[in-house]
Amino acid sequence: MRRTLPISCLAIPMAWLVAGCSGVVSLGGGGGGGGSQVTTGQGGAGGTATTSASATTTTSASASASASTGGIPGCMLPGPPNADMDGDGFTPLQGDCNDCDPNINPNAVELPTLPGQTPVDENCDGVIDEDPAHCDANLAIDDGDPVHAAAAVELCKQSAGPNSWGLVSAKWVLPDGAAPPAAQQMAFDLGHGILHDFGPNVAVQHGSSLLALSSGTARRPTDPGYHDVAGYDKGYTSGSPMGFPKESPACPGVTTGQSHDGVGLEVSVRAPSNAHGFSFQFNFFTYEWPNFICSSFNDTFVSLLSPVPAGQMDGNISYDSMGNLVTVNNAFLQACACPPAGPACVAGGKTFLCSLGDTSLIGTGFGKDTGGTAHGSTSWLTTSAPISPGDVITLRWTQYDSGDGILDTTTLVDNWRWSATPTAVLTYRPMKP
Repeated sequence: MRRTLPISCLAIPMAWLVAGCSGVVSLGGGGGGGGSQVTTGQGGAGGTATTSASATTTTSASASASASTGGIPGCMLPGPPNADMDGDGFTPLQGDCNDCDPNINPNAVELPTLPGQTPVDENCDGVIDEDPAHCDANLAIDDGDPVHAAAAVELCKQSAGPNSWGLVSAKWVLPDGAAPPAAQQMAFDLGHGILHDFGPNVAVQHGSSLLALSSGTARRPTDPGYHDVAGYDKGYTSGSPMGFPKESPACPGVTTGQSHDGVGLEVSVRAPSNAHGFSFQFNFFTYEWPNFICSSFNDTFVSLLSPVPAGQMDGNISYDSMGNLVTVNNAFLQACACPPAGPACVAGGKTFLCSLGDTSLIGTGFGKDTGGTAHGSTSWLTTSAPISPGDVITLRWTQYDSGDGILDTTTLVDNWRWSATPTAVLTYRPMKP
């Protein structure tokens, strides 16, 4: 049995976890990236990412190029029909509508035009700023096709070869990348689900569906197959992701236990020719709060990127400003039971502001509406990372119990976007509109 730690609400002016402000983010720590940065916006596809320190704004690389000269000084349009003057792999005869700009060709992704910019048809299909087609409208909660799970995250387009961006492959895996356990296949499958909301107060971030990964059941309490998040032990273990387990800086000397009841979706994706980064959103719910702070039972969500980003010891790209993993110990856990106006809560000797309140926990299995104490969530966060145009990357999202198979954790994943501008590895809370 796990030990039980007391929780009390005290009027404490300073808190251990200070990530309740919208937009407070940080860079570094998770794998040795180092440094920190505060940001107040999201890059997204052709969007903006504004840092409070410099108030600079990143914009679409292709949109900033001149319609006549593109990204190549002295290049004139129209060019020779069989030449590839911008070196992007396409000639005008092959559909390149601007052979002076390597960010404009049939293998580019269409990006929205920002205010003050000249509209550009990045993908040369004759339509500017078309709304990407949604592909997740009619997916069943228990759909077992990993390609459909990728679709729920907005990875809709499938690659048709080296000159075609999109999803290359998708598969269900354990946290270490191994195949799911055949003897517990049914229990494993309950750990992933395609949902259209997560309770009345947690909405899909884009499209019609989102992906849920759980060390218990990726279901709402009203869904078939749901098991109480307090204790659904599926009875299997696995290895941990490469580089894990590891300590959290907030909990020195504490290492989590063996991975139990893990589930993961691993996708390989070929980047568009004008993509220099990507982002996705996630929302982490855990039954570990408030009783298992800095313990070996801290259930973990990992976003493992390959190739490993430069400067990191491992491929995990989701972590907080102090380098804490996405566990109950991370600084973004601010949706919890203390009143948003205070006083703060003390749990496991740490202070939590709970600045987002506990409304978003209702109807999820993690709220006090199911009886007893409300538990905790980060609310929606965004992780972004840099890539190079045309790269094939692999990303494994995985959720697992640590040390045992009870007191479960569920993470929602949604809203994959491409960015035309480079970005650092960042996890942050997007600003509200």
